[in-house]
Amino acid sequence: MKLGDVSLFRFLGWNTQGDLGPFTFYTSTRNALVWYLRAPPTKPPTQLQLLQRAAWTAAATAWSAQTDATRANWELASKRAHLRITGLNLWMYWLLMRDDAAIQTIEHQTGLTLLPP
Repeated sequence: MKLGDVSLFRFLGWNTQGDLGPFTFYTSTRNALVWYLRAPPTKPPTQLQLLQRAAWTAAATAWSAQTDATRANWELASKRAHLRITGLNLWMYWLLMRDDAAIQTIEHQTGLTLLPP
């Protein structure tokens, strides 16, 4: 089902993308909001999908295990570096990609210590 350019969702200030409740939303190449009922998967997840999901779960669990001060430090670094992501997103990127060079650059720019010694 395709909604026009002026839709209730955009009127309410939502730039909806992905799944929301029983619906899937995306923006077409003509900048029109398109939505339809979400379809359940027809096949079980592959081994690689299961591994990826487990990695994301482990990273989220590791974030939750950090102290409030550590999480606040990552959030502050994200803000000071004017990144368009949150501290959680920065943490997840580092933990999953192990891109120490990028984090060291952010540390240098912000004057904060993020990586363990």
